[in-house]
Parts: sequence; C-alpha cells; structure tokens
Amino acid sequence: MTRPVTAGVDGSQESLAGLSWAAREAVRRGLPLRVVHAWRFEVHDAFDLGDREAQRDLVRTAVDTTVRTVCERHPELTVTTDVVEGAAAEALVAAAADAELLVLGSRGQGALVGFLVGSVGQQVVAESARPVVLVRAGDEAAAEAGGREIVVGQHGAPEDSAEALRFAFETAAARGATVRAVRAWTLPPVFAYSPGSLRLLDEAGGLEPYEKKGLAAALEPWRERFPSVPVVEHVEMGSAGQVLLSAAGHAQLLVVGRRARRTAVGARIGSVAHAMLHHAGCPVAVVPHT
Repeated sequence: MTRPVTAGVDGSQESLAGLSWAAREAVRRGLPLRVVHAWRFEVHDAFDLGDREAQRDLVRTAVDTTVRTVCERHPELTVTTDVVEGAAAEALVAAAADAELLVLGSRGQGALVGFLVGSVGQQVVAESARPVVLVRAGDEAAAEAGGREIVVGQHGAPEDSAEALRFAFETAAARGATVRAVRAWTLPPVFAYSPGSLRLLDEAGGLEPYEKKGLAAALEPWRERFPSVPVVEHVEMGSAGQVLLSAAGHAQLLVVGRRARRTAVGARIGSVAHAMLHHAGCPVAVVPHT
C-alpha cells in the first residue's frame, strides 16, 4: 500500500506553511498528498451558523480553496482532502496511522499553536505511530536549498536510532542533501564506572573515541543502503539538546527520535524532542521507535 504524505490544516498561516512543505515533500518522494481538516459542529445563540450539513459544506469549501493553490503549484501531484468531524488530536493521530508522515504547522520561536495547543499537541506528537514533522510559519522552499543539511540525532546502540536515521537518509536521498549525524556525550558519574566499562573505554582509546565508534556503527547500515548520500559524523561533548540545536542552526530539517511507549501518565514526547519542537528554527521531524 502506498502511504501518502498527510498534512493537517486549520486555515492558519502556520498550517499553510506545513501544507506547502508537505506538498514539496510528496513531490520529491513520488507520493500522493492527503489534506485533513478536523471540525466540530457548533451552535451559537447569537449567530445562525446553519445545521450540521451546512457547516460541513462551508468547511469543505474553505479547505478546497486552501488546497487549490497547492494543486496549481504542483499539477503533477495527486491530492485528496478529508474533512473529519471530531476532535483534532484524535483525527490527526488516526490520519497519521495511514501516512508515510504527518505534517503540521507551528509558530516561530516559542509555544506551539494551531493543532499544537497544550494537551492536543502533546497527544498528536506523542501518540502518532508515524513520523510527525512540525513546520514553522514563514518556512520557505529556499530554506531547503543551498547545501543545507539534514541533521539527525543518534544515541545509544544502533537499534535505538535506526528509525530516525532511516527517515533522515530517505529524506536526504530525495533532496540530494547531506546527512549530519550528531551524537552528544557527557562524562558519566564516578559511581557509574565498572571494570567492564573501563575495559571498553580503554579498548576504544577513551570516551570520545568510544562515542565516535558508536556513531560509526549506527551509521554503517545506512551508508551501505544510501551510498550516494554524503554523511558528516558529528560527535560533541555536551547535553543532547544543546548540541543538536547548535548543529541545526543552518539545517533544512532536524530529525529526532521518540520512544513509542506509554507510561503511567500516558504517552510522552521525551525531553530532547520537546526542546527541539520549542527552540529549533527549522522544521523538526519526530520519529517514533520501539
């Protein structure tokens, strides 16, 4: 089954930027574009908003008008639209399940808006079974050119970041871009050392060479699968959030992983992904992994 690139729209400038990004990505990947808008039937004492069918028709007309520009800009693109009655978060999570990736809009350097207001945004990003890309208002196609890199965070064992690396390499291959794989490390507390860990560090030649070896091992299968994609290996001491934000200062896309598991308080995004969504200036892709 061919999965579409899916964009959630609500008429805001943020979601329009996300829609434009999604359309360009669908063209690059040779995939169809699906546009989803969630709405609720409303009754207002002061205004006659019409019955359910009348409201649905108004909403669909507005969505069709929004999508028309994308169709005119990309006549080769197959586009479908869905107007779904119900809560935005649930509708988007359901739409993401059948998508190659879900694209949403978010606002500049600060709190997320549009679909991403409080618990709604947390639910969409935290519960989506597929990658979710957040695009800033004002994002332009020009930001994807000029040699800008796809920056991806890597941590732990190779399998811990496999899905994020897969997404980064696939995106870079479709764009003819370079992947910058970033692995941040910090000094462990003294009590964390053991004879076994000291032996491994000694064999690697120290902490930094050990981390470089870990990054190279994680990248090896993806270098083999995508031999035409240039790769920069970036190992730096510091907190993961700070190192990634610094590396992504001139990136066209930042890719981070999210562990797909539920806790006693529900699904969570993770501290690094949460920081990237709020502070990165480029689009951010959050990729779930087990």
